[in-house]
Amino acid sequence: MSDNFVRFISKEFDESTRIPEKIRLGNHFVDDFIFEGHEAADIPINALRVIFNIISIISNEQFRPEDRPKQLSLFDEDFETENNIFASMKIRNSKISPSGSTKQVVDAYEFLTKFKMSWYKSVNFKGKEIKTFGGLISTPSYDQRGYTRFLISSYWLKKLMVIPEYNYVLYNLVYNISNNKHIIFAIWLSKLPLTGTSVKLSNLNRKFGLNYKTANDFCFKFLKPARINLNKFNNLSLNYKYSKDLISIIPYQTKALLAIDLSVDIPEQSKMTRRLNYFRKRYSLQENEMTLFTYQYRNIPQTRILIDRAFSEFKKMNRLQKSRSTNFQGMAFLRKIQDYIILLYRDTKVGKLLPNGYPTII
Repeated sequence: MSDNFVRFISKEFDESTRIPEKIRLGNHFVDDFIFEGHEAADIPINALRVIFNIISIISNEQFRPEDRPKQLSLFDEDFETENNIFASMKIRNSKISPSGSTKQVVDAYEFLTKFKMSWYKSVNFKGKEIKTFGGLISTPSYDQRGYTRFLISSYWLKKLMVIPEYNYVLYNLVYNISNNKHIIFAIWLSKLPLTGTSVKLSNLNRKFGLNYKTANDFCFKFLKPARINLNKFNNLSLNYKYSKDLISIIPYQTKALLAIDLSVDIPEQSKMTRRLNYFRKRYSLQENEMTLFTYQYRNIPQTRILIDRAFSEFKKMNRLQKSRSTNFQGMAFLRKIQDYIILLYRDTKVGKLLPNGYPTII
């Protein structure tokens, strides 16, 4: 075996006994692993349980690098100094197959070992190219004590841990819903703006590996059952309608979200409301212009900080140019703030590594 195939174990993650309410799915991981080429991978339900549990185990070490740039340097030191560096992990088999089926556990790990198995390249802070070979996981080992041990590559681990943009998904989704396509749809839904989107039937069929002949069939044979499941078990569900072959999907927050939002105290919520009302009135923002802006400001603390910094830069530049900030109204104001968000983001360490990873408000 050549040196290129020697695996170096940098860190071992221990499984936590804590059951999380929600997990953070980084957008870069979702786009590259689940929706590469705009088509969803048909990942089996038990393999999805492995992914959700991996994220649960590393959740305390996930970070947005613009907030904790030192963590990105530490990640590089741990995982991106040599080729083929891995982390070691173990997951209780009953979390992958609650029914106790050995075959289900073995099949799940076999899928994730073979899926997207390839050479992957990344560049560390020093500009050195790092190569890693494998799928999401490598060398799974099923033991008789009720665990499976495996390695996870530095390439995919970075996409799971370093999350400049992410969305929350409820951890128990993979236990409450047995249809893997409904869960993958829920992950896709979490990335949509609250204004929704309209997609052609042919594109939706291709994205989710389906073959419905009409938009009516897609809505009532796929979206309706998915909506029933998501209304019961997810923090986000959907309304839908269609015209000819164009299907509109509009997400909405369910009652399951209430417990999550209680983590934000009442004074902080009031402060955010006052700030949003200030933006709306002073810059004549319409309801449809406020939707994504409000969602980002209320629900993603790091993006809220970036918006406030962008607004400060916007006001400072107007003072220097001896012009009034209120000369920019409605969408013109939001475009200016978006421009400053991009500039501020790209000036960070993560912005230099992931220049298109900035949050969007329009």
